Amino acid sequence: MKETTSHENLEILSKDELGRTLLRLTSEIIENVSDSKNLLLLGIPTRGVQLAAVLAEKLKEKVSHPIDQGVIDPTFHRDDLVRVGTRLTRSTDISSSLEGREVILVDDVIFTGRTVRAAIEAIQPWGRAQKIMLLVMVDRGHRELPIQPDFCGRKFTTRRKESIHLRLMEVDGEEGVFLSRSSD
Repeated sequence: MKETTSHENLEILSKDELGRTLLRLTSEIIENVSDSKNLLLLGIPTRGVQLAAVLAEKLKEKVSHPIDQGVIDPTFHRDDLVRVGTRLTRSTDISSSLEGREVILVDDVIFTGRTVRAAIEAIQPWGRAQKIMLLVMVDRGHRELPIQPDFCGRKFTTRRKESIHLRLMEVDGEEGVFLSRSSD
């Protein structure tokens, strides 16, 4: 007889709460960068790319000019590929040198810190940024490396076997942040 595992999804940030959190993060970015025209948001696949696009639009509304964006795929710079496995990679897309730029790596969830470490390594060939910062929607703890976000939407302590999912309207048809639990 085959055992089935069901998944329980709990909403931990509603659409409205997510919207307010995005506005707060936008304000924090403006307060902490020296020149928004020198800013580059680099999304980490998968949801970090969409989150960077949403933030770029919100920033554009506040600073009245477009915010540069790109994609950094750290897959082949990971030191834990055997454990996490590979997925289809997304091409790194950085339109210009990072030399002297203020870069914000954007990811949906920070967990062990290994993805961020790999992303920092992956951007090195693109030049020496003036500053590299990290923005995450959710910090769920369990760090294995001494990496902390500069901008954090929310902190939620989770169990290692739980997972957090950011849902965005443009991709998922709904918005919010959800905690997934497996019940055996």
